[in-house]
Amino acid sequence: MPAATPTAHRWSFYRAGGVDQVRLEKGADILHLDQLDQKLWVALSCPVKGLEFDQRTLELLDSDNDAHVRPPEILAAVAWLGKVLKNADDLVKGQDGVALANLRDDTPEGRSVHASALLILKSLGKEKSSVITVADAMATADFFAKAKHNGDGVVPPAAIDDAATQKVATEILACVGGVKDRSGADGVDQAGLERFFGECAAFAEWHKKAETDARNVLPLGDATGPAASAVEAVRVKVEDFFGRCRLAGFDPRALAALNLEEKAYLGVAAKDLTIHAAEVAHFPLAMIEAKKALPLVDGINPAWEDAIHALRTTAVAPLLGKDKTTLSEAEWGALNAKLVSYLAWQKGKAGAGVEKLGIARVREILAGKAKDILAKAIADDAAVATEVAAMQQVERLTRLHRDLHRLLNNFVSFTDFYARRKAVFQAGTLYLDGRACDLCVPVNDAGKHASLAAMAKTHIAYVDCTRPSGEKMTVACAFTAGDSDNLFVGRNGIFYDRKGRDWDATITKVIDNPISIRQAFWAPYKKVIRWIEEQVAKRAAAADEASIAKLQVAATATGEAAKTGQAPAQKPKFDVGVVAALGVAVGGITAALAGVFGALANMDAWKMPLILVGVVLAISGPSMFIAWLKLRQRNLGPILDANGWAVNTLTKVNIPLGGSLTSVAALPPGSARSLTDPYAPKRSPWPRVIVILVLLGLVGYGLWRLGYLHQWWPGNPLPKPAASAPAQPEQPK
Repeated sequence: MPAATPTAHRWSFYRAGGVDQVRLEKGADILHLDQLDQKLWVALSCPVKGLEFDQRTLELLDSDNDAHVRPPEILAAVAWLGKVLKNADDLVKGQDGVALANLRDDTPEGRSVHASALLILKSLGKEKSSVITVADAMATADFFAKAKHNGDGVVPPAAIDDAATQKVATEILACVGGVKDRSGADGVDQAGLERFFGECAAFAEWHKKAETDARNVLPLGDATGPAASAVEAVRVKVEDFFGRCRLAGFDPRALAALNLEEKAYLGVAAKDLTIHAAEVAHFPLAMIEAKKALPLVDGINPAWEDAIHALRTTAVAPLLGKDKTTLSEAEWGALNAKLVSYLAWQKGKAGAGVEKLGIARVREILAGKAKDILAKAIADDAAVATEVAAMQQVERLTRLHRDLHRLLNNFVSFTDFYARRKAVFQAGTLYLDGRACDLCVPVNDAGKHASLAAMAKTHIAYVDCTRPSGEKMTVACAFTAGDSDNLFVGRNGIFYDRKGRDWDATITKVIDNPISIRQAFWAPYKKVIRWIEEQVAKRAAAADEASIAKLQVAATATGEAAKTGQAPAQKPKFDVGVVAALGVAVGGITAALAGVFGALANMDAWKMPLILVGVVLAISGPSMFIAWLKLRQRNLGPILDANGWAVNTLTKVNIPLGGSLTSVAALPPGSARSLTDPYAPKRSPWPRVIVILVLLGLVGYGLWRLGYLHQWWPGNPLPKPAASAPAQPEQPK
């Protein structure tokens, strides 16, 4: 990044999220953005997709098409706007509509956009309009996408008036393919035109070689091709047949093996055979004998009957004679010799891409004027490219005029977020567990996102959202108020997107972090209670299993005793050692409690509340301190970085801001409330009795410590509290 350039422009900053953020309140602030040190920008990159922002505007800013918008691209757009607009203050208003009077006439950029804007309004019948909107620019874009000439140098067949040339254009697309026109239809460009006619010329020249030496190359004329194909279809099997026959003539002992032994037919015979059984396709064409000619009618392998019939009718009969019922090895060689020139010509084939049209059609195309007509149509289409590009600049201007200031307030600074105006990265609001969470960002991969988002020190729930139409999405929702007791995987809620649509929402993953100091205060006690509940449940389950096991053993023993007539084994007596150990344990606990209460009894009354506070702080203090540290580190940056952003500064989410991002359910002010609950559990009197007894005990202890009990009740059995010794006068030295 280049170093910051000294500037006379006076910037204004405000403090939010623990960082100084720039105010962009005037057009001059935007035009001087290149002079603001990029170290002061809150973000340095944002994705093109997945934001609550016009994606087309972001795509126009993304000049390198890498799916991200970065400072150089924003600065380039700002510099261009400075060359187009007379007064940039209109950018701050974010209005849809550029005043034509605000377009500069002293720069090429301003004059070009002004002329294109007038042309667009004229094409829409709005010659008297003084402003041009995004809708106007888009309507013209649609018009030019469907116009006969739209500047992309691509001509669809439908855009050609001449029927013969239109047919050629269709054949070009069928033979060599085409490219997409702005209208969305396939069309012909100059490269495709040259390729097609090059193929046609090559195919015609290649075909001319055969016609020049037709006697050798095309001995059967147009029927030469099918004849050669029939020969090639059986070449391998025919040469295999003659090779086996020669080997049989060399050594008659090989004859049985060459014809395949009987066992080779056993596996085939066990199956249901078709007339042309594929199971015997690898067998010889016919029975092997020394110096035998290949039969063309009878005695042929069933799998090859059709191919041999095609050979006889299309190649042997026309070239060697119609009465041939067999084919010797010498005749096979002569047959191939008659087709050798054709096969060599086929190997040198050129223009195969247009072969499907046939030589007659290819020559007709070459002789016509279709190439010149298509070339002119392509040139005429490309001639308006500058005009169309200028109209695209009008679209760019109208969109930036409407959207740029809002983007800067979500990129250079996070004004929209800290002003609670719904930033572009906020996808909507999640309602779940009596809370409404506004800090929800869309997520493509929850697992990948969570690996970085955990650094935000924020309690995050990943929520899968679905709609009856089948739409799905995943959002990461930050819980910044309340507690996490009832936030777990599987809980359901409802999510409202920025368009007001409702989605079914289910928690699928949770990143656990402190939500508040109040939650941290009660956390140790809740953990102890949960641990006690778990231990009691485990012990109860174990005792239940042990009881059932004892009953089963007793029942089994009783049954065995009934069978044998012997009394069941006596139940083992209690272990005295266990009883003694329990007594020692109870005695130790009692002694410890007596020591504690004795120490409290000898302590001044005013110290007891301090001790109670100290005990509470000792239990809850560490949890509260850890929560305080994490809440101070709560940061928006990692949540956005995991989503493709590049956040440049520490964007804190402190407790007051967190309280505004997650609202907890509360009764409306002035609501009438009845505390009578017909289903409330009946209250036990014992808690009140215990509280009263404790209070009476404390009062009695205080009266005893002050000596009032002995004054009011002379026969009090309690020992009189020791009076403090009077101060002794100082002895003279």
